[in-house]
Amino acid sequence: MSTIAKVAERAGVSRTTVSHVINHADRVSKTLRERVEKAIEELGYVPNPQARSLRTGRTNIVAMLIPDIRNPFYPELVKTAQSELEAVGLDMLIFNTDVPGGHSQEHGREYLRQIRHKRVDGLIVGDFALHGMHDHLIGLDMPAVFIGNLPNHAVDSVKVDDYGGGYQMGAYLAKKGHRRVAHVTGPSFFKEAMARAEGFEQGLADHGAPMVEGLRYEGTYLAPSGREAVAWLLEEHGGNLPTAIFFANYLMASGALTEFYDRGIRIPQDIAMAVFGDQPQLEYVRPKLTRVGTSPSVLAKRATEMLLERLDGTFTGPPRTEVIPCFLREFDTA
Repeated sequence: MSTIAKVAERAGVSRTTVSHVINHADRVSKTLRERVEKAIEELGYVPNPQARSLRTGRTNIVAMLIPDIRNPFYPELVKTAQSELEAVGLDMLIFNTDVPGGHSQEHGREYLRQIRHKRVDGLIVGDFALHGMHDHLIGLDMPAVFIGNLPNHAVDSVKVDDYGGGYQMGAYLAKKGHRRVAHVTGPSFFKEAMARAEGFEQGLADHGAPMVEGLRYEGTYLAPSGREAVAWLLEEHGGNLPTAIFFANYLMASGALTEFYDRGIRIPQDIAMAVFGDQPQLEYVRPKLTRVGTSPSVLAKRATEMLLERLDGTFTGPPRTEVIPCFLREFDTA
């Protein structure tokens, strides 16, 4: 088995130099670093993470909490964060609190207990993974970043401009000439959903198309409620369909597309359709949905950068809140 001593012998350097190359490459000249890296590759040496942890007092593991692994938004967050962490030699431990299972708070409390016990180096939280439990982040004894709206500002956070994105889409549809627009919102107990809804309806109103009260439907953010929203729309307004419909997230929109197709309603010929969200999966949906939002990868990348700034000490100030702007992309459906 290869050891630091064997690597040092092969490279013709001290064991301390090898250790510096592995742990603090900036302290070693380029020439020496290349010699050591070549020896490491030739010998197939892999540093012992347990021994490294004992020396540095760090685990080199970051935990990430997500609320629903079945929602395509969250695997995209995980994939990006994991890639960013791997690039600097850190591993990721993932916990899924499973909001649709109905026990998210129980899971959240238990996972936070495990995270504290395992003594990971840092934590990234995907918004609804700690829904209603934001105060559990107060006094957390490790660097953490929250992706989403964090009212108590206990730790660093990065979020989508829900209101601004909704406003852009409302203004866009109104400028397109739509005056009767159906609106399928997210759950009213999510502040992010309500900010998205308020922005959308204000955008409509400010551009000459105030929301028709009877055309609003509260969804769940899950695909079945998209189908249910279409059934409601056709039952209540089948004889006088609105000219457009806006869905507050991708999952509801995907369910709606299926229901519209099954009922023989054509998009956009019979009704225009738009969605909040910009997941990569939307590139494979036809007709191509007009959308407003920010890629989950943008949020995850910035969240990971903020966490690394805390871990390496380049930022030590009070908790930061950053808002990522949304972009509207016009495609086939509206």
